[in-house]
Amino acid sequence: MPKEKPVLSDAMRKKMGGKTFEKNPIKGTKYTIAISSAKGGVGKSTFASNIALALKKIGCKVGLLDADIYGPSLPKLFSINEKPSSDGKTLTPIIKYDIQCMSIGFLTEEQTPMIWRGPMVTSAIKTFTQKVMWNNLDFIIVDMPPGTGDTQLTFSQEIKMDGVIIVSTPQELALQDVKRGIKMFDKLGINIIGLIDNMSHFTGDDGKKYPIFGEGGVKRTANEFNKEFLGEIPINPEVGKQGDLGKPIVESNPDHQISKTFVNLAKKIKSIYS
Repeated sequence: MPKEKPVLSDAMRKKMGGKTFEKNPIKGTKYTIAISSAKGGVGKSTFASNIALALKKIGCKVGLLDADIYGPSLPKLFSINEKPSSDGKTLTPIIKYDIQCMSIGFLTEEQTPMIWRGPMVTSAIKTFTQKVMWNNLDFIIVDMPPGTGDTQLTFSQEIKMDGVIIVSTPQELALQDVKRGIKMFDKLGINIIGLIDNMSHFTGDDGKKYPIFGEGGVKRTANEFNKEFLGEIPINPEVGKQGDLGKPIVESNPDHQISKTFVNLAKKIKSIYS
């Protein structure tokens, strides 16, 4: 069956609940790409940081927005311990590894819980998209939180999103939530670029592949919903280690095979939107 092409029109409108929402592009950016799953613990944040770095390595100007208000990961993944500067009206992104970065984690203490109701989360997201001085970006990568709630609806209904990459492990339990996420984005008219099988398998010292979370589930789901399957990223201890050290693998070890996988995917994304 033919693959869907990205929806790139700046004038795109969608009717939801009797209302018509105008989708506004994030100032200072060209294309907004969300990394989502609807399931927690599948590696969205690690994927988002590495794909942002991969896009940078192929010559794109990139921003990374951590939209997970309750569980921000960007401060740890990029080892950022400073607060963004502000003129009282706008925030300036923190630049690390030539990536423009923003996260609620930059504005709070590391272990401070965000005990916020939905409207406060929506307000924070609008601050990060409307009052941050993003500077001439080709792509802004948005690390979405789990679920299908306020953050996803805010981005889908009120902010222009040019595409979403769905990340999942091949485990059926994870894919149950992923399927809900796919249906949500389809219903909201957001183009799904494709699905990634993350932590697809582990290669032992014996050279054998061990599908710890099952095998082929993400590809089957992509086929079920007529979406593109973008490939597999295996489990590798180095990926987690470098993330914990604050220098993701694409930056710390560009010659690693997983880094090359991210760069190849970045080239594909760039070709879609060029």
